[in-house]
Amino acid sequence: MRRMEGCYFVYLFAAGFHLVLSEDLKETPTLGSTKTPRVLSKGLIRGEYKYEVHQNHIVFSYQEDSDELYVGGTDFVLKLDANNNYDILEKFPLETAGQRLCHEGPCKNVITVIEKFQDSVFVCGTNGLKPKCWKLFPSVRNQSNEIVESYEGTGISPFVHTQNSLSLTVEGDLYAAAPLDADGSSLQFRRKAGGRTNVWMYDSWVSEPTFISANWVKRVNDPVNEKIYIFFREKNSDHSPEADPWISRVARVCKVDEGGSKRFFQNMWTSFLKARLVCGFPEESLYFNRLQDIFVMHAEDWHDTRIYALFSSSWNSTAVCIYSIGMIEEIFENSTFRGYNEEIPNPRPGSCVPNSKSLSRATVNIVKDHPEMTNWVHSLHYKAPFYISNNNYTKMAVDRVQAADRQTYNILLLATDSGKIHKVLEAGSEPFIISETQLSTNSTVQTMKLDSKKKTLVVGFSEKISTVDLQRCEKYANSCQECVLARDPYCAWTASACTRTAPGGIQNVMTGETSVCSVMEEDSKPVNRSKRQTESQTDSRTVHSVPYGVPFYLSCPIDSYHAVYTWEHDGRVSPCLQMHSECLHLIPSMAQESYGNYDCVSREKDYTKVVTRYKLIEQIIPYEKKDTKWRDFESFLNNASGPAQRSLWLLLQNVVMWGIFR
Repeated sequence: MRRMEGCYFVYLFAAGFHLVLSEDLKETPTLGSTKTPRVLSKGLIRGEYKYEVHQNHIVFSYQEDSDELYVGGTDFVLKLDANNNYDILEKFPLETAGQRLCHEGPCKNVITVIEKFQDSVFVCGTNGLKPKCWKLFPSVRNQSNEIVESYEGTGISPFVHTQNSLSLTVEGDLYAAAPLDADGSSLQFRRKAGGRTNVWMYDSWVSEPTFISANWVKRVNDPVNEKIYIFFREKNSDHSPEADPWISRVARVCKVDEGGSKRFFQNMWTSFLKARLVCGFPEESLYFNRLQDIFVMHAEDWHDTRIYALFSSSWNSTAVCIYSIGMIEEIFENSTFRGYNEEIPNPRPGSCVPNSKSLSRATVNIVKDHPEMTNWVHSLHYKAPFYISNNNYTKMAVDRVQAADRQTYNILLLATDSGKIHKVLEAGSEPFIISETQLSTNSTVQTMKLDSKKKTLVVGFSEKISTVDLQRCEKYANSCQECVLARDPYCAWTASACTRTAPGGIQNVMTGETSVCSVMEEDSKPVNRSKRQTESQTDSRTVHSVPYGVPFYLSCPIDSYHAVYTWEHDGRVSPCLQMHSECLHLIPSMAQESYGNYDCVSREKDYTKVVTRYKLIEQIIPYEKKDTKWRDFESFLNNASGPAQRSLWLLLQNVVMWGIFR
């Protein structure tokens, strides 16, 4: 098969072909839909590191604007150069201590915790079903790195990497949730090490929990009342068929909590309270109950600290709901305690006090027996989630971006289970999906870290680590209108290119209307002119010489999945057939009226442009020179039944086979 000047004949043998409906085409978003990514991005990777062996589980430790990335895998921790294409700076071998056999073969040490803790990098791993922790001291000057065995790891690292766990360091204290038993049971959130007393939970407070995130919210002028918020889901006590098996929760404990007195509740949280976290449609009693991920965007005023929560549902949809710490605290400070109907003692149960050991038994008893709030925590968008999608999102980060108009916008970075990252604009109450970036076709995102200062997203897969540049603006083409239509606060039109946002740049993040582009710029680019104006200039059409009676197709690239694409020919307008990132026009059989000029035109908001332009002229081919296969095909096409012809053109729409007949 042979290519001819950018367009192609399609050669289908009359006998023995099979219809294959492209799965990729089925999943391709409908053109013109605002619920799909506007741009499908490629080439956004700033740097990559590929593992020698695929990893079943990885963890990151990365501080914003840092030059170092610590990565934990199976039997190792790597320190990578985050600025230089992930060169290995140091490698710490951490194989299982002692030679043992596990039921699946040699015991492995899967690293599950990496935290900057006190004076070292604190690392814990499964250690062949006997969790262990180490302190890593990187090399300094002429001294080599050092690995020091530090802690028994039970309660910090799970026994196997598939068990639920989390960790957090706060001012020299280590908080963790991990099973105490090899079967994954006795899972609690505890303060495990540091300068303060080790404290743990009362057994009845949670039911088969899955911990998602723990976060410390600072109060600069009120450190005694600083709290740690724990987000998790737990088994629903309502076992009726219509009830969801999971309920999502937010809980809190006081940072200064040292547990109760020696006589009562010693080493137990005296400040633990929990409330139901609601995401859905309250008026219809329809909720997304399975919390999947949390991202906390801190604010100067702790009341304004935002919680972005990712939920899944039993009907294969995901949702993002947004909360504020002020809203959450309103429930904890004012709701009644579920199941408790008597007078509430002073201080109020759950309060932070300088000396928790002095709390009265009446106050602590309510925490012990009735820690759940009666009222629920609703989202900022009370009536519905901020964003709902049929994509199966698994991870989330949120960046705050100052645009050229000096307004600040939030960008949600959502990872799908198919290795993609969606960039979603939060501007007002309606989400706008700016772009989709395919990072891996082999695995899902295991972990990711946002560096807001560098405007990069570090993403971990089983086979590699990738860094996504969030400011790659050249993908919006060399046009002010297309740059503005992107509604990407990272990018603005300056001079003659779409570049990183700078003062004086042209944007319209809120609506994407292109009227903000100056008259001078519109005059300098013939991209939005009328058809008559365009044709008055040099007619730069791609010319194809096509024989009479053969099938033929034209194609043009899809630049925006929010635009509507059409083909214009002799005053007639027809929709395009979309395949992957191409807009096709199929001609079943070239006739006299098929020849002439064709324009592929995209329309988005107030912007219209001609993407590609073709001219088809007739090529005379003597009949006797046609080969026998082409005559067989002609005969098949002319004599085929209606269903067979429909099947043939369905195949043309979904399977591209490039070639030319002679």
